[in-house]
Parts: sequence; structure tokens; C-alpha cells
Amino acid sequence: MDHEHTAHAHTAHAHTGHADAEQPSATWAVAVQATLHCLTGCAIGEVLGMVVGTALGWGNLATTVLAIVLAFVFGYSLTLRGVLKTGMGFRAALRVALAADTLSIAVMELIDNGVIALWPDAMDAKLADLLFWASLAISLAIAFVVTVPVNKWMIGRGKGHAVVHQHHGH
Repeated sequence: MDHEHTAHAHTAHAHTGHADAEQPSATWAVAVQATLHCLTGCAIGEVLGMVVGTALGWGNLATTVLAIVLAFVFGYSLTLRGVLKTGMGFRAALRVALAADTLSIAVMELIDNGVIALWPDAMDAKLADLLFWASLAISLAIAFVVTVPVNKWMIGRGKGHAVVHQHHGH
């Protein structure tokens, strides 16, 4: 398994097309890593919001709004934590996190919640239902696939997670 992963990572780093020439760090591997980072925060917030809203018996709209708000909070928090470790002040670090993650989280949440909204009966599924967890997992996976090229495009233009890497030093 490790050998396959190493080979894949090597291939991803070795591939540089004309679009990558200005910004060599805008590889698919970097875009996937940035998107996984975003997905982590989004998934934590999304699941927490859905669980809390559903457990409290809230309606679909209130639960969805809570899930989206928490997805942004956790998404920004993970980036903020990393940037603050570099010694940057809170306000400057918050600006970096907002610049890095806003479009990525917005796209991810739009796709994720759009899939759940369009999935028959998913909005009415309860926590004990397989449909609740299956639709959430699949919608996040679809959102991930859609968000990777968005992040690659942004990083290639010095935006999104490229802003974080300017301050991170990796």
C-alpha cells in the first residue's frame, strides 16, 4: 500500500503542465491536501450540526443552517490554528484563514448540502438511519471531488491555500 501511495504522490508531483509553470506548488497533490484539510473542518462542523439539530428535533432549515455555520467555524479554526503556530498575530492569522478557506468551504457546503437536499428522503432521515450517514458521507465525497479543482485553480493563482503556505513555510 505504501509503495502505491509513494508512486502516486511522485507522479502527481512530477506532472507539471503549462498552467503550473507560474506556480509550481499548484500540483494536484497540493490541491488534494488543501481540500482534505478543508474537508476535515467541514465534515466536523457538518456532522456536529446535523447531529445536534436532528437530536434537538429542529427542522431541516435550522439544522442545515447550524451545520453550515459550524462547517465554516471548524474549517477556519483548523487553518487558524496552523497559521497561529507560525507566531502571526490573531487578526492577521484570521485574515489569512478567511482568504484561504472561504471559497473552498463555500463550494464544499453548496455541493454537500445540495446533494443532501436533492437526495430523496435524506433531509428527513434520523440519526439511527443508515440513509442519514450514507447520504452525508456520499455528499461530502462528491463535494471533495468538486472542490479539488477549485482549490488547484486558486493555488495556481496564489490564492486559497497558497496564502497559508506563504506563511507556513511548507
